[in-house]
Amino acid sequence: MASNDTTTVSSAIDLVLAENTRISHAIARDNTETVRAAIDLLGAASRVFVLGSGRSGLALRMLAMRLMHLGLTVHVVGEVTTPAIAAGDVLLAASGSGTTAGIIRSATTTAATGASVIAVTTAADSPLVQLAQVAVIIPAAQKQDHGETRSAQYSGGLFEQALLLLGDALFHVMWKESGASAEELWPRHANLE
Repeated sequence: MASNDTTTVSSAIDLVLAENTRISHAIARDNTETVRAAIDLLGAASRVFVLGSGRSGLALRMLAMRLMHLGLTVHVVGEVTTPAIAAGDVLLAASGSGTTAGIIRSATTTAATGASVIAVTTAADSPLVQLAQVAVIIPAAQKQDHGETRSAQYSGGLFEQALLLLGDALFHVMWKESGASAEELWPRHANLE
């Protein structure tokens, strides 16, 4: 277990790693069926759209890149080249609280078009979960939970880190199940950097 003294970089890293290990095991234990359903929905989608605000949005942008490397058609909501969502598509939306207004509006629009919503949140009873076909619940502190009962880190840090790890795990499973080699994915990496 991490030391309570987080005044050094070393002890802070120990804390972050310990919290992420704990939460990763909880996600794997408590969300086995929903994570599998999310993988299946992503793999069957005509197109995948990702949406998150702030640091959650950054974590989902990284997943979008990896899904594109896998050969999926992926769009980041808010980019000028993002087309309209339609039936057969999937919106992967992350909101720690499950109440972020813009994300709820987008999920509502998604549902109205007949497309599917995958929600990632800390709040099982949130409006985002109610709009979702699949909801992965991350048992982390919300941004305004400053009681340190779920995390000693600031604000929604643990949720955002867990979202990144979950995204990489989703990609890894989908990649291995695809049977594609790393060499087959490599030509899709950006070459206009």
